Amino acid sequence: MSQAPLAGIRVVDFSTLLPGPMCSLMLAQAGAQVVKVERPERGDEMRSYTPRFGSESVNFALLNRSKRSVTLDLKTEAARDQAISLVREADVLIEQFRPGVMDRLGLGYEAMRAINPGLIYCSISGWGQQGPLANVAAHDLNYQAETGLVGLAAGSDGTPGLPQALVADIAGGAYPAMMNIMLALRARDSDGLGRHLDVAMADNLFTLMYWGLGNGWSGAGWPATNDGLVTGGTPRYQIYRTLDGRYLAAAPLEQKFWESFLNVLEAPHLLDDARDPQGTRAAIAAIIAQRAANEWLQRFEGKDACVSLVRSLEDAVQQPHFQNRGLFGQRVEDSQGHALPALPLPIDASLCTTALPTFPALGEGNDTLLPR
Repeated sequence: MSQAPLAGIRVVDFSTLLPGPMCSLMLAQAGAQVVKVERPERGDEMRSYTPRFGSESVNFALLNRSKRSVTLDLKTEAARDQAISLVREADVLIEQFRPGVMDRLGLGYEAMRAINPGLIYCSISGWGQQGPLANVAAHDLNYQAETGLVGLAAGSDGTPGLPQALVADIAGGAYPAMMNIMLALRARDSDGLGRHLDVAMADNLFTLMYWGLGNGWSGAGWPATNDGLVTGGTPRYQIYRTLDGRYLAAAPLEQKFWESFLNVLEAPHLLDDARDPQGTRAAIAAIIAQRAANEWLQRFEGKDACVSLVRSLEDAVQQPHFQNRGLFGQRVEDSQGHALPALPLPIDASLCTTALPTFPALGEGNDTLLPR
């Protein structure tokens, strides 16, 4: 590819922490020029997070590769004027403040549209730009809890489990923001107009539970803990403990996979699981508990049964499959040349630029990017 798809696109990113920075990271990976606007002295709060990578946070390093940094105290008129100068020449603005903050700073959508009618203005927030919860403080866990996602995952005693992935920030925030920015840029190619994008992380979580919504709306019954197709209500979608204290994830939902699964278990008498799902689940758990995980993996090898080992993250990163695909082949470097694998992003390699491996020092672009 001679040129990255977003070459020439200029992004001014006022966001911090995770959703906005991951969105602008993907834009940078596709060739956009991203200028990160940070507070003087402290910068993005993510810079203070541990663990460290050299003198910086490894979290900041992973999320801010290939960007430039300027520092502006947006509470001062001079800094606001400089920010407006950046926005005047931009294609995309990303912000992640609570609703109303950018307006109070003089950088709201209507003010920016007046100086740049083609600007794609992307506001990422937890609850959206309006609504009763719009200004309520929250984090990823709160969004998952309020939308019913946490309630669908619970242990045998009914206690909801703590989510181990930042689903709202990433699947509800960063990814939809990237998607909507790309669609808005495409629309601008036709009508020349910018847009204000309202990306609400909580809203976007409902899409992930399409099956549960369908069950409820159709009258089939709202899913509850341990009774849905993918929430514990069937022995065909379960976690089973092995003899050596490891776990197998079994998902033989379709009949052909179910039959293959039971053949390996030598348990054809359990074929009719609809009659007593929980009894069948207990019987399978007892069978799997009789052998060690590696023995089961050998028995399932080459069989279409949808069975996997529950791996640690450390083990998963070393999986030959992901290594073969070069998933962790790109690098991120600090100013001293120390390197670690870059964050894998959901962008096809053919659409990626040869991005800078480094992340910006705080304010490194002040002299070259800010007007004087």
